[in-house]
Amino acid sequence: MESTIPSLIAAAERGDTSAANALFAALYAELHGLARRELARGGSGMTIGATTLLHEAYLGIVARDNLSFPDRGRFLAYAARVMRGLIIDHVRWRRATKRGGQFEITALSAEVADAAPEAPVLERISEALDGLAKQDAALAEVVDLKFFCGFSFVEIAAMRRLSERTVQRQWERARIYLHRTLGSEALSRA
Repeated sequence: MESTIPSLIAAAERGDTSAANALFAALYAELHGLARRELARGGSGMTIGATTLLHEAYLGIVARDNLSFPDRGRFLAYAARVMRGLIIDHVRWRRATKRGGQFEITALSAEVADAAPEAPVLERISEALDGLAKQDAALAEVVDLKFFCGFSFVEIAAMRRLSERTVQRQWERARIYLHRTLGSEALSRA
């Protein structure tokens, strides 16, 4: 299947609707797993489902013009960024609702309430990754593929046609940048 992905991407970029549908079908299971990992990273307090997140991300991706994905890894990294943004928006909406936006009274155990992600922390991480992407897009892509997509260094190296050690060095550089930008307190909560 891996060999057909680039040809499907190329055909979809030329406007072939059937190729775009075939690409989505080919990557659906992988994207669904990515959505589950994104939600799990957000904590047990997430009320959005993986399928809903995946479909919202897909709608966001296809609505954009002039997107180009030279390979599967870059497509998945972009999908992870879209999902991250949707999760942050969802958390913001829930926090606003919790503060009286829609009077909804619920009882939460302390364990679930403590596990819910803090919107300011998620926003700071997202802003730091966007800043990293402006300075060095390759480092930001490694973070997306490793942290958000859950790929191993070996898988990332194969996708990007680099050595595993090069990917590990890029990961360390990205972690140093994020540590300096966010501080150790924010990283320990994320």
